[in-house]
Amino acid sequence: MDKKIINQILQEFGFSQKEIKKFEEEAEHSNISLENLLINRGIVNKEDFYLALSRRLGVPYLDITGYTIDKEILSLIPEEACRTLKVFPLFKIGDTLTLAMANPTDIDVIDDLRLKTGLEITPVLVSEEDIKNAINRYYKSVEQSSIEEITQIIGEEEKEATVEITDELKKLEEEASQEPVVKFVNTIISYAVKSRASDIHIEPEENILRVRLRIDGVLHTFTEVAKNMHAAVISRIKILARLNIADKLRPQDGQFQMNVDGKKVDFRVSTFPTFWGECAVLRLLDRSSVVIGLSELGFSPENLIKFNALIKKPYGIILVTGPTGSGKTTTLYSALEAIRSEEKNIITLEDPVEYTLPLIRQVQINPKQGLTFATGLRAILRQDPDVIMVGEIRDLETAEIAVQAALTGHLVFSTLHTNNAATAVTRLVDIGVEPYLIASSLIGVLAQRLVRKICPTCKESYQPKPEVLKYLGLEEKMHLFRGKGCEECTNTGYRGRTGIFELLIVDDTIREMILKNKSANEIQQVAVAKGMKTMRDDGFEKVKKGITTIEEVLRVTTVF
Repeated sequence: MDKKIINQILQEFGFSQKEIKKFEEEAEHSNISLENLLINRGIVNKEDFYLALSRRLGVPYLDITGYTIDKEILSLIPEEACRTLKVFPLFKIGDTLTLAMANPTDIDVIDDLRLKTGLEITPVLVSEEDIKNAINRYYKSVEQSSIEEITQIIGEEEKEATVEITDELKKLEEEASQEPVVKFVNTIISYAVKSRASDIHIEPEENILRVRLRIDGVLHTFTEVAKNMHAAVISRIKILARLNIADKLRPQDGQFQMNVDGKKVDFRVSTFPTFWGECAVLRLLDRSSVVIGLSELGFSPENLIKFNALIKKPYGIILVTGPTGSGKTTTLYSALEAIRSEEKNIITLEDPVEYTLPLIRQVQINPKQGLTFATGLRAILRQDPDVIMVGEIRDLETAEIAVQAALTGHLVFSTLHTNNAATAVTRLVDIGVEPYLIASSLIGVLAQRLVRKICPTCKESYQPKPEVLKYLGLEEKMHLFRGKGCEECTNTGYRGRTGIFELLIVDDTIREMILKNKSANEIQQVAVAKGMKTMRDDGFEKVKKGITTIEEVLRVTTVF
């Protein structure tokens, strides 16, 4: 899309040239389009932006979320062409094809598709993200058929193999480099990226090799193939991650980067020996989607105001707590993104550095070389920092240095693994930090979980049982929402995730309780009495608004 037009729209929205230039530099650094950056980070409202763009281009804007497409017209334009050209066929009336386009002013694309389809083309403006989602939804059967074809080829090659290779390492390398094996692994990776999966699980059993994908926090089986593929597939993954393919008895960790559908995706790989052979888990890290605006994380309006005020404090410790996979890293990156500027020196200590951010110095800890959270934090304090982010407080030494940093005028972000906000205080005490130091340095704790959102395509209202409504404090005849399951959400009823939060502000009352070494339960009760909303209450608010379901909130929360 022409940057001049986007520039004009941003000026219309009240942004200065300095701000616009900063957005352009960030988009270039993150390797994503400017419009995607603006929308993903909550800088502009998606609908407002595209309506303004529609007016300037003189082309109608269409939101195709939940649109039903006649699958017969998909054959008019191959998937690869749709991805490359950022287009999607919507419907055909007579000799005219209505085409979703991320850039509907591209005459060359329109002319080319007119020739190839033999149809007149009517372009409509659709967001790049919506086009990508539509392609993923309607062309996804391609991956399944590819898996079947590839496994059939591998099975035939297995039967035809007559040459016996005695050198096991050589055999593994040769098998892993065979075209069907490479295609099989690439197909799994491609589908995982398109499905927004966070992890790929490669799991051997007695007679099969199972591939599962974690989508929106829940594992789903993608395919099951013959066990004879196991060694070659694991070896292929090890080669990509530069691991030792001959060592099958010890856990190994590695990483690699791959270009999938035009965007760079990082993979963290972990292999582990099990009874039926090595399993592998690949964690997907999409650089283009991690940093989003705080307003997009799922904060309630009041919590958003409070958290925004908290992260703008000049000094103190802010903790984000929750189990692994609860979105802590995304929240921390989004907070740093919200406060970073040329006037601030922000340094992070991470294990590992998952995503790089402009204007922020990020450090990967390396215990083998003596660079731990504690030693790194000491060194950072000599680097004249304004803001420090420590990936996790794991021990007393790190905790004490973080406290001293906060007491000497630095803003410190870090994480803990606790069930709720109040238990973060008692966890620090358990580690060995003196209560008076906690009271003097801690300014806030954000506890969080991720819940799946109801699929907008198959969302329906229903009448819950009276006891459920009573439990939620709702009116007797009130309707709630759920997803009945459709192609877009792979029949789960859910698509995407959002956060539920519990924000503990350490005010004078809470500070006094910390000094008196009060229990987490007592701190929690006082905080709730002063207006803190628990994660479960925040979740129930999202249930009432039709964002998620009761089952999801209960799945991820515990009664304190």
